[in-house]
Amino acid sequence: MYWWHKAAKDLAAGGIGRFGFITTNSISQVFQRRIIEKALSDSERPISIQYVIPDHPWVDAADGADVRIAMTVAGPGREAGLLQRIVSEQKGHGNERDIVLAEQQGVVNASLRIGADVSSATALAANARICSPGVQLYGAGFIVDDTTAAALRASAQSDAARNVIKPYLNGRDFMARSRNAWVIDFFGLEMPEARSLHPEAFQRVVDYVKPERDLNRRDSIRGNWWRFGWERPVWRAAAKGLARYVSTPEVAKHRVFAFLDQEVLPDNMLINAAIEDAAMLGIFSSRVHVAWALAAGGRLGVGNDPRYNKTRCFETFPFPAPDGPEKERIRQLAEELDALRKARQAEHSGLTMTGMYNVLEKLRQGEPLSAKDRQIHEQGLVSVLGQLHDELDTAVFAAYGWDDMAPRLVGHPGGTTPLPDKPSDQAEAEEELLTRLVALNRERAAEEARGQIRWLRPDFQAPGVAPPPGDAGVTPATGTAGSLPARGIQARVPWPKTLPEQFQALRSALAEHTARGGPATAEELAQVFTRAPRAKVAELLATLATLGHARRLPDGRFTPG
Repeated sequence: MYWWHKAAKDLAAGGIGRFGFITTNSISQVFQRRIIEKALSDSERPISIQYVIPDHPWVDAADGADVRIAMTVAGPGREAGLLQRIVSEQKGHGNERDIVLAEQQGVVNASLRIGADVSSATALAANARICSPGVQLYGAGFIVDDTTAAALRASAQSDAARNVIKPYLNGRDFMARSRNAWVIDFFGLEMPEARSLHPEAFQRVVDYVKPERDLNRRDSIRGNWWRFGWERPVWRAAAKGLARYVSTPEVAKHRVFAFLDQEVLPDNMLINAAIEDAAMLGIFSSRVHVAWALAAGGRLGVGNDPRYNKTRCFETFPFPAPDGPEKERIRQLAEELDALRKARQAEHSGLTMTGMYNVLEKLRQGEPLSAKDRQIHEQGLVSVLGQLHDELDTAVFAAYGWDDMAPRLVGHPGGTTPLPDKPSDQAEAEEELLTRLVALNRERAAEEARGQIRWLRPDFQAPGVAPPPGDAGVTPATGTAGSLPARGIQARVPWPKTLPEQFQALRSALAEHTARGGPATAEELAQVFTRAPRAKVAELLATLATLGHARRLPDGRFTPG
């Protein structure tokens, strides 16, 4: 992105008349997208994307290359551009790909789309601090198999020691078949405490983790070798006391959400929401949220699989506020959906989430099923799965008050209901859906600025703050401008130990402070956490401002970027 940024500056300054690049398709990912957005939104010297193919295969038999690329051409001023996107891609002779492109004219936004500018959506305070990636180990030696885990748990001298050995799940386990893996988790313990609590588990970490950590160049990773590299204290605080939580792989062919038991420790490649209400699982699993996630999150890797970025896919998403019967209907369907998939996988050892949703996609596209597909169809009850998705999509559209969207979009990505004859009809309907969601995001942001926040988990995010009469789910943002009430969620969370988690926690705190009480100073945000050095908070805020994630006001206070 350095050369794209440099060329954009030269173009804006009049040094060149136009530029074009072939890049990887990750140019539309969140961090790269900010560079494009800054260039397109310059009020004095704007540029525009005049031609773009956001995703295209690049296959070269000579050197074995098989990647996904994007092509962008930019010119000066605010002008409409030509967008070409793949509507059909099949393997041809040899390494060739047969591609069919559809064209669309209009203003191309930073996410390399024409139409709803999903990239302009802002993070909502209502969604703050309850979604996070799982732990990152920095040492495969933490992982143990069933037999070793059973022996370690049997040797434990207390419940606390037994709980050091936890079930562990990663993205492949989620979408394929679980390895029944376990991990040794000494979260929050100093070395003498860990050694005393469970000597046998500690010895295994000494033998299998420490040699690898001794070679790590980062002091915090090398020095705290008996603990995970990223322990996710913010996530653990949010998930504490829940019986289950919602999870989805960060990168997967199909965007699938499911409940995980509270005792399961998720891997870094799982994105998790600390919510146990099945109504929320239903909304996550609906066409509404999946469409938003696909548009906001971009794609990643050789397989071009969708990526679920929590900052863009979750924190900006405007959830509906259904009434009692509507919410209960969504809850009932989501419980049935989650139970069906788990029951079928428990009964058939080779059945995977990926396999079931591959067959489901073929059904809705009207493609013939192979013998293996038919077996998966029968084992997974895939037609029933599709019917549940259809009914769930319809229920969630109703919760938004958008019943008119159901006839145009129900049947994808879960159901077996036939799709519109023309792909352009479905694309038009999805564009309208995204436009409505962007508008709703702006309404919610304005609502929060006025002091009304629709907390997803008010008991955790705003303890002690009761919703006003007749406005269920909406709580007043208490406190005066420039201050955050002590009852806020931040006061309950310790200052994270690792730098990435400090950045994440600070961004969330800044967003919530701004929504509840206006812009914040470094001192005010430092008071939100326990043992947070003011100087460090000020340094990180300055860095966030430099990266465009925060904005420094003339009076020295900060708001989200």
